[in-house]
Amino acid sequence: MSYIKAGKDAHGNAVKLHYVDHGQGKPIVLIHGWPASHQMWEYQLTSLTAQGFRVVAYTRRGFGNSSKPYDGHDYDTYADDLKAVLDTLNLQDVTLVGFSMGGGEVARYMSRHGGARVTRVAFVSAVTPYLLKTADNPEGVDRETFDDIIENLKKDRFDFLTTFGKQFFGVGVLNSPVSDATLNWMQAMCQIGDPHATIQSARAWSETDFRPDLQTIKVPTLVIHGGDDQTVPPAVSGERMTQFVPQAEFVEYSGAPHGLFITDKDRLNRDLRTFAQGGNVQKTADRY
Repeated sequence: MSYIKAGKDAHGNAVKLHYVDHGQGKPIVLIHGWPASHQMWEYQLTSLTAQGFRVVAYTRRGFGNSSKPYDGHDYDTYADDLKAVLDTLNLQDVTLVGFSMGGGEVARYMSRHGGARVTRVAFVSAVTPYLLKTADNPEGVDRETFDDIIENLKKDRFDFLTTFGKQFFGVGVLNSPVSDATLNWMQAMCQIGDPHATIQSARAWSETDFRPDLQTIKVPTLVIHGGDDQTVPPAVSGERMTQFVPQAEFVEYSGAPHGLFITDKDRLNRDLRTFAQGGNVQKTADRY
């Protein structure tokens, strides 16, 4: 396994981020969602590498095979960890792709580190601009919804992950867009996340206001969101992004759930390739 050092924890121990670095060419950096690891990008890593890109994916602290420190589960630290990845690998002209909570890393990195090394950004099913309902963010989600998530994680994390996985991929009584094997794969990936990191990072992605960060983004921006996303509803996230990033191109995948990197993988792979190459992404397309 390959690791990148991303500073030290409160006890002086090195924090190491597990990563993969495939192919050659223009770099695409993939940032995973909660509470998974970089392995969720399996189909994107394979496809984009075959299309002639250098594709890097890493696992944030607290998850997968990365270090699991007790501290540092906030977006300033996550953005600094991302900087360590880009600097260590000396990547330039990067297309940065953040899925779900990974969209927060993209936004905070662009403001906190001035978008160094990055020339394009993509937000996929992202938690941006701001999920929490407040007096100045009435479109957000009530805090009680996120409190319930935390309580269920504390009560029975494994049962929560089972239910969460089904919603994540839009599995219902009459609809099953992914196999049971895929559900089991995803659950196993999420189970090895540190319980404390899982809870603290949930607080981070649900309570962090990214609106000021987004307003610093000046590079070409792509926003992709599933029309049937029940995990991060598009009305509170993707559909609002152009308010804060005027140059952003918003593309809705009609009928797609949150986990569209699996359910709509072919279209997503095509769109990321087109965007990274500087082309125009098709706004309407058949899912199958």
